[in-house]
Amino acid sequence: MEEYALQAVERLTTRPPEPYETLSVRTITPVLGAEVSGLDLSRELTPQQEKEVKHAFLAHHVLVFRDQDLTPEQHKRFAGLFGELHPVALAAEGSDPYILEIKATKESRMVAGDGWHADGTADAAPSLGSMLHLTTVPEGGSGGDTMFANMHLAYELLSPALRAFLDGLTAVHDGALPWTAAGLTPPAEYDVPRTEHPVVVRHPETGRKLLFVNAPYTSHIPQLSRAESSALLDLLYTHVARTPLLQCRVRWEPRTLVFWDNRCVQHHAVWDYFPLTRHGHRVAIEGTRPQA
Repeated sequence: MEEYALQAVERLTTRPPEPYETLSVRTITPVLGAEVSGLDLSRELTPQQEKEVKHAFLAHHVLVFRDQDLTPEQHKRFAGLFGELHPVALAAEGSDPYILEIKATKESRMVAGDGWHADGTADAAPSLGSMLHLTTVPEGGSGGDTMFANMHLAYELLSPALRAFLDGLTAVHDGALPWTAAGLTPPAEYDVPRTEHPVVVRHPETGRKLLFVNAPYTSHIPQLSRAESSALLDLLYTHVARTPLLQCRVRWEPRTLVFWDNRCVQHHAVWDYFPLTRHGHRVAIEGTRPQA
């Protein structure tokens, strides 16, 4: 590994002790993810618990809470600690506009999230993060994991010359791409978002730089020719998918809630459990426009 990459990893893995008093935090890998225990999310958090959960979220980007029995209102209340709720696009009539049902069965021919991505990056202000609560997982623990990748580290592991080049670029994110890639046309009532964001943005709370492109939504880099844009984007997508050091893997159990930072993490919901069933509900939180 190059010296600049070693230094980037060492900065992430040499954290000072974290002073948690009301909960326990066990890291999943040295660079991403943590399991949090000692909290019952069906109850309102104390101010100290809320402070410590928010600290853990910024430190680890992906938080896993096991053995959580939640009503829809309790799910939304916990998400609301981090901001206004982000409505579901194309919510079904009569459904809760802030709760997205996530379900795959033997009847499914595709599933949401099967590929590396961040959610809704074609929006002018993509979501801050999502909280997914699964109540049904594939029988016998047969697959259905979710993988996550640290996009701060994805940027920092690139060579200094490539980082400097990317810092001056933007990319177009097109909400129609996931539809057309599946051979579909967006519904007429869907106001398809299309937004130009910097290729490298800063986390709005920590100020750290991160890589902000993903295959399902990113169309092209307008400062480059189409051939150059495709080559560069393919290089970056391959970097995220094939660098295990960036990643952690969450194995689901019934009644698990996972909260990830959509601003600095990509995820991949692995569909390796057909024809078994996986079911749960997701609540997202409003974000802000990404800034270079």
